[in-house]
Amino acid sequence: MPCVDDWVNDPLSAVQGIFIQNGASGEWEKKVIEYFREKLKETTASSWVLRFGKYKDVAECGLQQEVALNSAKCVTLERQTFYCIPVPGESEWVKEAYASASQARGNPSTSYTPSRHKRSYEEDEDMEMHPPKLKEQCAAGCSGSQACGDAKRLEKEAPGGHQSSPNCTTSIDLNFPLPGEKGPACLVKVYEDWDSFKVNDMLEVYGILSVDPALGVINDESTKDGSSILNPTECMDTMEEQRVHSPPPSLVPRLHAIVTRKLQHVNPFLPTTLKDKENKDCITNIMPELSTVRAELLGFLTHVLLGDSLAAEYLLLHFISTVYSRRDILPLGKFTVNLSGCPRNNTYTKYLHRTVQQLVPSSYCLPMTLNNMNTLRFIPHKDYTANRLVTGVLQLASNTSLMLDETLLEQGQLDATGVRNVTALGNLITWQKVDYDFNYHQMEFPCNINVLITSEGRSLLPSDCQVHLQPQMIPANVEEYMANLQTAVVPSMLKKFRIYVSLLRLMDYSISDEVTKAVEEDFVEMRKSDPRSITAEDLHQLLVVARLVSLSAGHMTLSRERWQRAKQLEVLRKSRIQQQTHVNGNEP
Repeated sequence: MPCVDDWVNDPLSAVQGIFIQNGASGEWEKKVIEYFREKLKETTASSWVLRFGKYKDVAECGLQQEVALNSAKCVTLERQTFYCIPVPGESEWVKEAYASASQARGNPSTSYTPSRHKRSYEEDEDMEMHPPKLKEQCAAGCSGSQACGDAKRLEKEAPGGHQSSPNCTTSIDLNFPLPGEKGPACLVKVYEDWDSFKVNDMLEVYGILSVDPALGVINDESTKDGSSILNPTECMDTMEEQRVHSPPPSLVPRLHAIVTRKLQHVNPFLPTTLKDKENKDCITNIMPELSTVRAELLGFLTHVLLGDSLAAEYLLLHFISTVYSRRDILPLGKFTVNLSGCPRNNTYTKYLHRTVQQLVPSSYCLPMTLNNMNTLRFIPHKDYTANRLVTGVLQLASNTSLMLDETLLEQGQLDATGVRNVTALGNLITWQKVDYDFNYHQMEFPCNINVLITSEGRSLLPSDCQVHLQPQMIPANVEEYMANLQTAVVPSMLKKFRIYVSLLRLMDYSISDEVTKAVEEDFVEMRKSDPRSITAEDLHQLLVVARLVSLSAGHMTLSRERWQRAKQLEVLRKSRIQQQTHVNGNEP
């Protein structure tokens, strides 16, 4: 029988179909009348078609059809839109691993059928990576919130000029926090549980991709009729807000989320969660190798730090540190290391950061030049004209490694922006928070950023632990030496290093009552022998180091032996700093 659209749009075809079925007898005429009477009863004489609108941006109407907004079957639901970007500072090995997984899984979704009039950033990047799942960090949301997007791995895009012409869609600021990043952003539309999403959460989203060109139409007078209720830009006050909130879908596609998952990490070599039994078994199989991997990684880092095994041990502890809890305003577990004694040579620190990039899923090196401190935007702020949060350098995903290179410090004067930026860095290190600027007030956003400070002398910034570098060898060509080190590690061992660092950040840790009592007694004895050299802060530092020493060996609880090892490390570290102070009388 003819379909609905046939009898509405082409009734003669419906008549012809009935005629063919019934032959030339007089019955066919009666059948035609009965057919149309029944159809009109079904549709109440109005040719209604019931369609769902969920997971769509534009109502789909055929010729001579319109949306019946007053229908009793028209149900209004709520959804939230989040503006999402790739994980800032994501390492290349992470991208490559997800790209390989995508190619192994098959073809992309057929729901992505773009009809573009402009080249997208994906095309500009030669469509390098298209895994079936997307792990991203949230940046600045259209609704003042953040979340993340879908079936296509987003790469990175330069924020370049933060100011762009409203008439030039290809220069739209994609609002990335780090300078020089490339890749597309995504508007993710979430239908359930969006209240659980927080600023800077990393999400994995599976959904339906939408790139309808009509979504990029801004202030089109032709839409201002009875169908204007379907145009989201109609509720926006300014042209700038419309431009920012409705960018061309070729540059910022829309993703309708069906399934969303918060991510603890973006390491492609680890399960997304450690709670499932299958994943726990996988982790159990890794645990016996941890001591061997630790020894190999410690040896590698010793070579990277020019033969200094003590500094290598502290750097390893720094890599696996994380904020595991907060007591009032105090973040527990943070371990900011100031690696002093670094050569005033940006080649060495540049290659040191490349080593960091090879080990952690996301990182960023911030050269603390006078120009950077005075010109970069560290703190996100609210743009009330465009009604969006403009991102800053310190808006980073959890467990990002941030390297602050003070070896590039130079003489000069910090302006007001520079002073605010230095203050923001101090707050990040001490309290693991960033105070976002909303013009009329500031709002605290907690974070979990691993900060490594490289400097010649003691850092101007606060730190949890200063380790003075004592090179045991000085290579004739630092650049060649560091480059050879990175290529010398075999890929299979490098993969184990990456698993090791990410896994130990996620492991639980505890101290038994027996060991707690022994630690307390030991602390009392240390206080008796030298009350001025041991403070409550020293005890806290020792407990942090002991925790990391235990975890680094794959032990989830503290033992007396590892407590003693932590004490030995601290004695060696402090004695080295005292020696340096005597050598350089002006050393703080």
